[in-house]
Amino acid sequence: MSKILFVVTGADHWTLADGTKHPTGFWAEEAVAPCEAFKAAGYEIVVATPGGTVPTVDRGSLAPEFNGGQEGADRVAGALESFTELQRPISLGDVDLDDYAAVFCPGGHGPMEDLAVDPVSGGLLTRALESGKPLGVVCHGPAALLAAQKEDGTNPFAGYRLTGFTNAEEMQAGFADKAKWLLQDRLVEFGGDFQEGEPWVPYVIVDRNLVTGQNPASSAPLAAELLKKLG
Repeated sequence: MSKILFVVTGADHWTLADGTKHPTGFWAEEAVAPCEAFKAAGYEIVVATPGGTVPTVDRGSLAPEFNGGQEGADRVAGALESFTELQRPISLGDVDLDDYAAVFCPGGHGPMEDLAVDPVSGGLLTRALESGKPLGVVCHGPAALLAAQKEDGTNPFAGYRLTGFTNAEEMQAGFADKAKWLLQDRLVEFGGDFQEGEPWVPYVIVDRNLVTGQNPASSAPLAAELLKKLG
């Protein structure tokens, strides 16, 4: 099995508490850094979104200030253009988990809008966890874990040590007081054993086959951990 499945948001906005639609999508670095690492290791990438929608990049994630300057921004934009699989996604409903060696879910605020309440995505991540395959989720990607449910109604990720975009980071990003809910709060509510590192610093948690990263800077280190599990 030489394919890795990217479960990517299909949302192009995030609805805030006052009803405003904030333009978003997936965060460029969180898709690009793992894609490069996996392809360099010989894996093929397949992208899946709700309904097979072509995913939208959060334009903010291509700004120089989020990429260490203009040179970094140009590099990420170029890498995104070569990530052609993003332009031909399959539908989450058509995924056969047996075809993949691992599953990865990047963030951006998009998953807060769609994957957090998508039962198809939730079912897929539940099966991925139960299969023992490496499952990597980064930044706001863990919002997708909220839609996961076992037959008894509990969340299969309850009791797992995990991380994700923190309340402190959301506050510093300027969205904490505008959001309907905060990711860290929801992950704790369902029983996740939330671990918090310093804001904006790479921080990765590994618990069994689940590998989670706190923020965009955690994307490359998370990919490295996932590749270790794939041996």
